[in-house]
Amino acid sequence: MDEIKELAIQVIEKESAAVLKLKDFIDQNLVDVVDLMYHNSGRVVVTGIGKSAIIATKMVATFNSTGTPALFMHAADAIHGDLGMIQPSDIVICLSKSGDTPEIKVLVPLIKTMGNKLVAIVSNPDSYLARQADYRLLATVDGEACPHNLAPTSSTTTQLVMGDVLAVCLLQKRGFKADDFARVHPGGALGKKLYIRVSDLFDSSRAPSVNYQESLQKTIFTISSNRLGATAVLDDNGALCGVITDGDIRRMVERGGSFGALRAKELMNKDPKTIDINEMAINAFRLMEEKKITQLIVLKEGDYVGMIHIHDIMREGIV
Repeated sequence: MDEIKELAIQVIEKESAAVLKLKDFIDQNLVDVVDLMYHNSGRVVVTGIGKSAIIATKMVATFNSTGTPALFMHAADAIHGDLGMIQPSDIVICLSKSGDTPEIKVLVPLIKTMGNKLVAIVSNPDSYLARQADYRLLATVDGEACPHNLAPTSSTTTQLVMGDVLAVCLLQKRGFKADDFARVHPGGALGKKLYIRVSDLFDSSRAPSVNYQESLQKTIFTISSNRLGATAVLDDNGALCGVITDGDIRRMVERGGSFGALRAKELMNKDPKTIDINEMAINAFRLMEEKKITQLIVLKEGDYVGMIHIHDIMREGIV
């Protein structure tokens, strides 16, 4: 068991060191590639062979999700017809540790003949790919994390990080915002965090409220019948002036004494936690977590329109 733990730590240390070494290779080439991709009117075609091809698919996914149109082309399939997917305005990024595989040596001249700009992400600076590319981004590693220095580990990790570097630099340069991210991530919890608002979740037909002069009995009935664990307290003009939760009722009962004559105004919290109807639902959840409460008063242009409960947000799968 100790041997396995030690090996695991070694793998992490080797790959971490390889990633940190990438800082030494950040030069004008990277700046030029980011600028090239930013001003490009076409797409980014990412290609590779073996494990590099798998990293290329992830790179494509990251580009697409951050505002840079991209597609994957397997280097082996490219020379058997898939070259047709490359359009004249496209940029090609080729990933390879050695830069000297047979497929790469066949593919590179074809891309050059087509006139597309070629960017290499490569470990070997003296390789065929590195020499032939228009731009060279080094992801050089001293060795793999594999004990036998065989299985692609550190090399694919550095390729992955270099792809993320390009994506994030482009994201920043494009001014890609959270709203843009939501547009291309409409599904799943991630997307929901970015586009679902309080207005999408709260039930406007359930807006429990009592007048501040209301009896305790009616107040308890209102809280119980709406099943939101609270009721808003309104003044004679219908303006929000407080909130009463089932916790407030419970604490009052625990204190004992006579409370049959109590009115809502004597029990209410005069500083209710509110949220605007157009606010993001995830922000409502965070506020509830911060204040250790389970519901928020929902306001529309300052007027009370209902409540959102923490269960509404959890049921939607946002968190």
